[in-house]
Amino acid sequence: MQPGKPWEPPDRRIRPHHKQGLLGQVEGRTTQAVIDWLADRDQAWRDAVQYVAIDMCTIFKSAIRRVLPPATLVVDHFHLVQLANQVRRRVTVAQRGRKGNREWELRNRLTRSAAPMRGEHVDALLDELSNLPRVIGAPITVAWNAKEHLLDLPATARTRPDREQARDLLYRFYRRCADADLPELQRPATTVETWWPEILAFLHTGIINVGSEGTNRVIKTIARDAYGFRNPGNQRLRTRRATTRRARGHLDAR
Repeated sequence: MQPGKPWEPPDRRIRPHHKQGLLGQVEGRTTQAVIDWLADRDQAWRDAVQYVAIDMCTIFKSAIRRVLPPATLVVDHFHLVQLANQVRRRVTVAQRGRKGNREWELRNRLTRSAAPMRGEHVDALLDELSNLPRVIGAPITVAWNAKEHLLDLPATARTRPDREQARDLLYRFYRRCADADLPELQRPATTVETWWPEILAFLHTGIINVGSEGTNRVIKTIARDAYGFRNPGNQRLRTRRATTRRARGHLDAR
């Protein structure tokens, strides 16, 4: 590391493209399927992997722990943000949020993070929630605040937060969920507790799996456009061509 240059983690991760095959093309989503795919890689490739960015999936976690024990697991912040918004959405639906109700009309504004919003816009949103019947507005407000507390964690990524700062942010989120006494907030609190080491690894490294997610999206799109494949070999061939840069664009869109 050069003096004055910001710290950057080593760029050694499982790549979405590899000459030996794509994990996204493997049939089945079981721990054994992932273990078999990793076991087929050569030993030098496995030894070179230091970080693995994944979503909060126990299947991948279990397989990587067994085959790549030295590798550090990292949870992509996209999935953490997704979890935060799911909390608020479940509470809104539970409070009879439907089309035509004001709480439902506010759903898109509630997905926004308060950090980039102007103060008067945040105040206006909170006023809207306070004007709802208390039995409806109060739980939604609590869920929105819990979402904001959870989003404060990934906001510290790549700043290498110290242990005390991360602990305080985590405790504030836990306290918000505990005080709310809402079933919808118990699940995300448990999920964050289970995956906290991997979330903390993201805060320290900033590693994401956007490449893998993009590749998987292309694979799903190819399968959807074909209305499903009867021949797995043809599916692997078409998705390989669509997800390989040298061949991208060579397929006839028709």
